[in-house]
Amino acid sequence: MLTLLFTVLAVFAGTYAWADEKLDRTVNLGALPDRPPPDRGTTYLIAGSDNRQNLTPHQRKALHTGNDDEGPYGNSDSMMLLHIGAQGDTLVSLPRDSYVTIPAFTDPNGVRHPATTNKLNSAFSLGGGRLLAETVEYNTGVHIDHYAEIGFGGFVDLVNALGGVTVCLDRPIVDEASGADLKAGCRKLDGGQSLELVRERHQEAGQDLSRMANQQKFLAAVAHQAQAPSTLLNPFRLYPALDAGIATLNVDKGMTPYELARMFLGLKGISGGKGHELTVPIADANDYTPNAGDAVLWNMAQAKTLFGELQNDQPVTIGDNDADSDLRDG
Repeated sequence: MLTLLFTVLAVFAGTYAWADEKLDRTVNLGALPDRPPPDRGTTYLIAGSDNRQNLTPHQRKALHTGNDDEGPYGNSDSMMLLHIGAQGDTLVSLPRDSYVTIPAFTDPNGVRHPATTNKLNSAFSLGGGRLLAETVEYNTGVHIDHYAEIGFGGFVDLVNALGGVTVCLDRPIVDEASGADLKAGCRKLDGGQSLELVRERHQEAGQDLSRMANQQKFLAAVAHQAQAPSTLLNPFRLYPALDAGIATLNVDKGMTPYELARMFLGLKGISGGKGHELTVPIADANDYTPNAGDAVLWNMAQAKTLFGELQNDQPVTIGDNDADSDLRDG
C-alpha cells in the first residue's frame, strides 16, 4: 500500500511539474498600469482566439475559419469572466462587440496610440491578451487575477483528445459560414464539429449574444468531459488531452496548473447548476456608432451593480438577459 501510495504521489508530482513547464505564459498582468485593487475571490478572463497562424491552408478550409486575421493577434470570438468566490461561482460573457473605452497602448511596432472607444474585440486584435485584460479591468473595475486563451487549432485538438464532447441540441443547426450541419438531439461531437457549433451565429435570433450562450455551455461541457473518470483514469486519453490543452493555451505569468484546475472545476460546477452564468446587462444590442458600426451598449447601472458584486464577492443579484440558445444540458 505504501509503495502504491508513493507511486501515485510520484506520478502526480511528475505530471504537475511537466504541466507547469509546458504552460505558455505570455501575458504579464502584473505590468498592467492603473490596475483595480485585488478583489475578494479569484477572477479569470477567458478568451477564445481566432488566431489562425498555427493552421495550415487545408485546415482553414476544412474548418471554415477563413484566411485573414485582423490585426497582429487575430480576433477573439468569445470573452468571459469567471469569478470563483465564497458566494458561489459566476460566469459572465462579455459580447465581443461591446462598445468600450480602450486605454492608450503601444503597438508591436512601437507606435503609441491614444485612448479611444471601440468594440471590445478590437482590444484583442490590436494588443492581444494584455490589452484585452487592461481594457476589461478599465471598463469593469474588476481585478483580473488570471488570463487564459485558447485558439482554433487547440480547441479542435483538445476535443479530439478527449474523445469528443456530448452536447444536446433543441433544434437542428445549419450554418454555411461556420460549416455546421447538426441534427437535433444529443450526440458526441468531434473537434471540427464542436468548432462549427460554437462559431455558429447566423441561425440565432440573438446572433453573437446567442452564440455566447452556446459557448458558455459548451465550454462547461468540455470541462465536464475533462473531469470524467473515462478521462482521468485513462492515461492514454488523459495525457494527450493535457498535452493538447496546455500546448495551445496562452496564459498569464502567474498561472499554475492548480489555478487552471480551479478554473475548469468552476466551469464544471456552473454547468451542473452550482453558480450563475449570464451575459453582462445590455441596454442596446445594435447601437449605431460613428467609428465601429453597430455595437453593443451595456446597461451601465446594472453592469456597475454586477461588477461591484463580483469585486466584493457578494451574491449576484443581476439576472441574464435571456439570449436564446440551442444548447441544453445533456
